[in-house]
Amino acid sequence: MKPASVPQIRKELAFRSPEEIKEICLRLARFKKENKELLTYLLFEAQDETGYVAHVKEYMTEQFRTVNRNRFYFVKKSIRKILREAKKFSRYSNSKATEIELLLHFCREFQLFGPSLQRSTTMQNLFDRQIQMIAKKIEGLHPDLQYDYQQELEHLLKK
Repeated sequence: MKPASVPQIRKELAFRSPEEIKEICLRLARFKKENKELLTYLLFEAQDETGYVAHVKEYMTEQFRTVNRNRFYFVKKSIRKILREAKKFSRYSNSKATEIELLLHFCREFQLFGPSLQRSTTMQNLFDRQIQMIAKKIEGLHPDLQYDYQQELEHLLKK
């Protein structure tokens, strides 16, 4: 995900009310490194959560395609980086549904990546932890959403 430039952010802030800017800045204070990415989300993508999720999913899929497959060490390192970025992007939205969708997408891509990952105990444990995390987060959702995400999770586990 490419963050907006500082001039673009400055122009967008000019159209915001002082109260909105105050809220954005207070939320921004919680983060250090990813300030521009968080501002980009808050100013340009927060209104369209489904578009944001789709954009992040595309980004994750592209990252899985560009993984260096020469050595297993690089594969593990790349997979962990993709997961770390997915969690970072889901943190921006503060939505459990967004986090679940991104983790489900990560798990789908992980399974499609290849059987060599499932033979590795480390990678299998990483996958299992994500499945457990998804199941735990599903419990905190509205019952209708719980059912939908539970179905997706069961479908994922059948593969």
